[in-house]
Amino acid sequence: MKHLVDILQILIDMLMVGALGSAALAAVGISMQFMMIINVLMTLYVTGGNALIARFIGSGRKNRASSLLYALVIMATIFGAFVTVVGYIGSEWFYAVMGSAPDVVHEGGAYFRIISLGIILIFLDNLLYNALSAAGDTKSSLYIKLISAGINAFLNYVFIFGHFGAPAMGIEGAAVATVIAYFFNVVAYYVLIKKTSAKLDFLPVVRKVDVMRTIKIGYSAFLDRGISSLSFLLFVAIITAYGTAELAGYQVGLRIEGIAFMPGFGFSIAAMALVGQNLGARDLDKAYNMGIISGRIAYVFMGSVGVVMILFPEYLVSFFTQDTLTIVVASQYLILVGLAQIPLALMFVYSSALRGAGATKTTLYINVGSLWFFRVIPSYIAYKIGFGIVAIFVIMNVETLIKGVIYWYIYSRKTWLHTKI
Repeated sequence: MKHLVDILQILIDMLMVGALGSAALAAVGISMQFMMIINVLMTLYVTGGNALIARFIGSGRKNRASSLLYALVIMATIFGAFVTVVGYIGSEWFYAVMGSAPDVVHEGGAYFRIISLGIILIFLDNLLYNALSAAGDTKSSLYIKLISAGINAFLNYVFIFGHFGAPAMGIEGAAVATVIAYFFNVVAYYVLIKKTSAKLDFLPVVRKVDVMRTIKIGYSAFLDRGISSLSFLLFVAIITAYGTAELAGYQVGLRIEGIAFMPGFGFSIAAMALVGQNLGARDLDKAYNMGIISGRIAYVFMGSVGVVMILFPEYLVSFFTQDTLTIVVASQYLILVGLAQIPLALMFVYSSALRGAGATKTTLYINVGSLWFFRVIPSYIAYKIGFGIVAIFVIMNVETLIKGVIYWYIYSRKTWLHTKI
């Protein structure tokens, strides 16, 4: 549910920003691709941290998990400070490199400069949410996110359009609202973790051996996410070459699709935590079954939403834009991705279960190979030959299907259950 609230918050952002025009809408959409790159650094310590915290909690070692969390907070702050500087200085350059139109570069630069100032908060938010989830506490994060989403939506209304005496800041107002919402999240997580009944705490002891184990596990996931994110950026650059309307249509369709795959993300987090905890308790059968159950629930949710996307694409898109070409492109996207929701669900859950077990090298090989050989290279060839945007969407869906089948096969073999971390 927390991930569903996440995507609803993004949809509200895009709904309000969409009133400013297609350039602003495209700018916010591209910023999400930049955040994928930024998430790469988070992966270095979050993935390994999740696996270890889950095993520590599963084996009854709360203090060991709490000392690791303390060390990871320090690491997140250092990485976040570095990204803040780079993001603020290079905000417009990032959009220009993507081949965006001048108005998109201008709007995007203004938006991302402000977002960059809140990067440390974003890093800490991601770390604390995942740590609590690995420890088995997902309800608290949901309540925090519900309040945060309300704050963000209200401040969007105030700062974007200029209400209650505030100036109309346009796209910059959306960025300010987002940063304030993340600040609330971090404060709320801190208060929650410092409660005596919390499953985790901040224990100011840095164990070098645990930090090194975290990095060792996270390194493959870091490479996986890094190469995958660059691949996605290249994929988006191909779409950008078709024009602003095609790019905006893709971004709108992607955010609507998020209603389907955010529950998948939620169950993938659950699978990662439950698999890790049961491996820590040395119950291999239960660890395997937790992934199977999570996968079944995920594909029922995502498959159901996929049917809605196939049947009512224009209606869903019309909430975000009235531009005719953008509606056509986004609708084509939704119809096609609606068909791929079940294999996408399996990919989400089984890949996270493997990461929870520490089998990050396996996910690295699958993701990088699939993205390049079945998505990026075929899409580039299709664009150069002269195929339309629909061909790109078809290629994307075929790659999703292939990857889902591969993960299902790897998971069913059970060899990953014996991964040593």
